[in-house]
Amino acid sequence: MKKLYFLLPGTTRKYGGGGLWAELKTVELADQLCPCKIVTYRQPETDHAFLPELLRKGGLEASIFVLSWGFDVPKLVKRLEGYNLLYHAHSSGYGFSLPPSVPIIAVSRNTMGYWGEKSPNAPIYYLPNRIGDEFRYHGGQRDIDVLVQARKSSSYLLRQLVPALSSRCRVQLLDGFVEDLAGLFNRSKIYLYDSAEYWRVSGLTEGFGLPPLEALACGCRVFSSVNHALADYLDPPINCEKIGVYSCQYDVERILNAIENFSGPSVDERFLEIYRPPSLLPRLEKILLDINDFFDMRHKYTGNIKGLDDWRVRRLWVERSISKIKNKLMIGQ
Repeated sequence: MKKLYFLLPGTTRKYGGGGLWAELKTVELADQLCPCKIVTYRQPETDHAFLPELLRKGGLEASIFVLSWGFDVPKLVKRLEGYNLLYHAHSSGYGFSLPPSVPIIAVSRNTMGYWGEKSPNAPIYYLPNRIGDEFRYHGGQRDIDVLVQARKSSSYLLRQLVPALSSRCRVQLLDGFVEDLAGLFNRSKIYLYDSAEYWRVSGLTEGFGLPPLEALACGCRVFSSVNHALADYLDPPINCEKIGVYSCQYDVERILNAIENFSGPSVDERFLEIYRPPSLLPRLEKILLDINDFFDMRHKYTGNIKGLDDWRVRRLWVERSISKIKNKLMIGQ
């Protein structure tokens, strides 16, 4: 298979976050199937190639550049025109379009659906993010009743719900980087996550939502919003509870009841299998083989399927409206 160059702005703490960690885990998976290399483009790093230097060396025509950093994708697509490009789509809503010559791997079905509408003539695939092996249920005592991460949390969660809970149970609020998040999940009974407000204000979407899934894997009972990709795997009240329902008092009552009646995990390992390497590797292999075939074939043909740009959509709407009017006139005669 063709060599994959994963383009990242950088890999240091400056760019740290769910998107970076998820991409690095994808590199680890792909590296078991084909040659892979991390390439930075905003800052040079000792351990990785730097894009300007790589392009100067040349000989990249048979390789694939993997783009993932949404804010930078339009500039990179323009800069790398003529090369084989692959977009690894996490969040959606950045507003850019892609030509049908750029395959898309979506980390959630929500994101896959977005690109299925936005770029209907491109190859599109689904590959969920990987849960780290450390996120497993260990059993044992749980000395934290409610665990909350401040980042991406709603104002309701931080200003109303957490204060209301703090006087009635043991609440731990995380407001920075945590070295052993899996350990904290295994010490907690309830995990609260409410990102709908954060993403609505940002104008983007929850690309995957690893924390609630990681918490479920560690045996926590999860109270969460179900926006965007969270709806891929959260299913109130089957494996979680919806947060922010009607009144703060109602949330408090349900959370305290869940603490009092805590009895272990709400999902088993079978539910989590699709997010573990044994399931992800064969799926990724099939996807990469298909993408390699696409790039081998692409140069033989000219793209001739009409897309759905705004101008064509308006024209089709006018044509459909005229057709409806004609049909009504014919019926009236």
